[in-house]
Amino acid sequence: MHRSSSRAALRMLGAATTLAALLTACGSGTSGGSAHSGHAATPGMTHTATAGSAPVTSPVTSPSGASSGSSSMSGMPGMGDMPGMKGGSHDEGLSDTRDGYRLASATATLPAGIPVRYRFHVTGPGAAPVTDFAVDQTERLHLYAVRTDLTGFQHVHPAMAADGGWTADLAALTPGRWRLYASFTPASGPGAGQDFVLSRTVTVPGRAASVPLPAAAPAVAVDGYTVTVAGDPAGGAARPLTVRFTRGGVPVTGLEPYLGTYAHLTAFHAGDLAFAHLHPATPVNGAHGGPQLAFHAELAKAGDWRLFLQFRAGGTLHTAAVTLHVG
Repeated sequence: MHRSSSRAALRMLGAATTLAALLTACGSGTSGGSAHSGHAATPGMTHTATAGSAPVTSPVTSPSGASSGSSSMSGMPGMGDMPGMKGGSHDEGLSDTRDGYRLASATATLPAGIPVRYRFHVTGPGAAPVTDFAVDQTERLHLYAVRTDLTGFQHVHPAMAADGGWTADLAALTPGRWRLYASFTPASGPGAGQDFVLSRTVTVPGRAASVPLPAAAPAVAVDGYTVTVAGDPAGGAARPLTVRFTRGGVPVTGLEPYLGTYAHLTAFHAGDLAFAHLHPATPVNGAHGGPQLAFHAELAKAGDWRLFLQFRAGGTLHTAAVTLHVG
């Protein structure tokens, strides 16, 4: 759901693999100048914005000398992954730096229970702010906010100022530790055409209780829809994955385009919060998506992954959260 040559090759391989698997079984414009969010109500999540509340603004980012945004909070997964540490895999979004590019923010703490603005820069080699981004799924940058026990999820599209500063409007966050991932592709410079996922952590003060991850299950109900995930994913391997939509037992055939596709699917590893973006293989043909969509899934490691599937139907954006076990 990219412009880099490596991702294009993977897409072609994934599409061919998906088509073969489906046949065997028989039976996804630039708008970075304006902010609009893509988060939606998800079962068990409490990050809905308070009506009438103005977002609190985080400090202005300083591209040089920005703070790490890290502080310790025990009892929640991912606590050892501090921004800027070299231990995180470049391909899994667990570092704030890769190949000279950096996700920089002066914000280490965000308030709980009210809408908030998170401000940041993306800097390139030489520490200058990057301002030229390629469009990916109708946006120049996607920002994900994920609570480290995977009970909170937001996907928003920040606005970029002329100086390269980004402002993301987040709905109310619950107390705990959150990791913020920025997904982007530079359109020029040394990293032109390469896909980047960089992340930082913030602390939301308050009484935080870790919630156990729901057990792996193939289907989940959300807003009256049943979403069923099928496939045989394997850690480190490219495999086809299908998602089927029903409502009241009836197949759904009226999925509407969202971000240039019929569904947007991201995944986070339950052990270390590694990031994965699953790419759609089903072409868009008006508001007639469903009942089944095909995805190219490449999950880096075995274990449980929490999938967040966003889809639009009936003019409303829905988010289904599914736990998937990867062998």
